[in-house]
Amino acid sequence: MSTENMIQDADKKLRVQRLLSVVTIVIGILLLILMITTEDEPGAIPLGLIVLGTGWYFVTRARIRSHHR
Repeated sequence: MSTENMIQDADKKLRVQRLLSVVTIVIGILLLILMITTEDEPGAIPLGLIVLGTGWYFVTRARIRSHHR
């Protein structure tokens, strides 16, 4: 496998990671809205999803930036 193919594969994997982190954040926000409207208080799981997704996004973003240098 050539170096160019390895770089392209890594780029694809990082893009998928970024997409999954954004999906996690969106699911957390939707669950948070649902919890607030039904129970009048935020739940721990939606907040955890938002925090996890945000951390995952920034780690992936840093890996993408370092990968392109």
